[in-house]
Amino acid sequence: MQPEDYARLLSDLKVNGYDEKQPIYTYEGEILDGWNRHKACFELGIRPVVKQFIGDETDAIQFVMRTNKRRNLTSSQWAAIAAEAEDILQVIAEQVERDRRAKISEARKAETGQLIAQSDFENEQNKTRTKAAEIFNTNRTYVTEAQRLRIEKPEVFEQVKRGEKTITEVKRDEKKDEQKQRFEQLEQKAAAPINDKYDVIVIDPPWQMEKIQREVAPLQVGFDYPTMDIEEIKAFDLPAAENCHLFLWITHKHLPHGFDILKAWGAKYVCCFVWHKNGGFQPFGLPQYNCEFVLYARIGTPEFFDLKNFNTCFSADRTGHSEKPEYFYSMIKRVTAGKRIDIFNRRKIEGYDIWGNQAGGV
Repeated sequence: MQPEDYARLLSDLKVNGYDEKQPIYTYEGEILDGWNRHKACFELGIRPVVKQFIGDETDAIQFVMRTNKRRNLTSSQWAAIAAEAEDILQVIAEQVERDRRAKISEARKAETGQLIAQSDFENEQNKTRTKAAEIFNTNRTYVTEAQRLRIEKPEVFEQVKRGEKTITEVKRDEKKDEQKQRFEQLEQKAAAPINDKYDVIVIDPPWQMEKIQREVAPLQVGFDYPTMDIEEIKAFDLPAAENCHLFLWITHKHLPHGFDILKAWGAKYVCCFVWHKNGGFQPFGLPQYNCEFVLYARIGTPEFFDLKNFNTCFSADRTGHSEKPEYFYSMIKRVTAGKRIDIFNRRKIEGYDIWGNQAGGV
């Protein structure tokens, strides 16, 4: 208590006397709540109301935390405090262990005579952290992260403790650092130039589009691969044969740019394929984007040799992020001939060469 606050407490006690509705609580001879009132009463010769706290040591700790919370502390700061409170964590750990043994003992006494399976119990360390999180007005994940930072990054831990950074911000910074290192590695592993010419090109450019920040996913830091802007995509040297089928995967957002890109590549737009997906992203106030587009264009005069069951709309389930369906690749392989390449894909597709700094060279 600051001196001015303590002076006001003394003045209030002198004028109004002791409020019996606010007793001083003790536990095993020590004051849990009311140190300043006890000190003020001693100075003024007033007899306070004292009550013995009923409960075990963990209950007493929780009582202290509930009655002395500083409202201006963040969950991250409470987690930092919890990480430093080793003696309190030890008390909690001992109670968790007692509870665990008590449950095992009860199971042994059960008619079946079987022990409770170990899988029925959470990891004791996690139980301790969960209990500590409840006491310190935060969550278990924050306590775990605070303990890690205290050991691995003490300077950052102190920033969290002072309220200069939250644990979420620290985690996001760490992810950005990891992403930066990964991008540097990918740049060092620059894809080899494409020396061949292809009769069929499927290309899914790494469109420049940030992930949308949401409260449910606060650690998002952008895509896990380097992206290209529209001008960089236009300038890409397409390895097209004289007569080439071109399939350009494109998003809703970049659809208006698609026709300019095709023109820059010297390709003539023919039609648009639509992948109907089982779900998709739904922007705020807009319908769900449960489809993706493939702009089909031609360089020269290539021909399809099988038109049976060859439709511009097809349905296929989603899999991983930016991963295109096997159905599409099988369909294109069935209706085209010659050399095929899948550009910027990150996985091998049978019947296609692949190119990109994450997929290896051609």
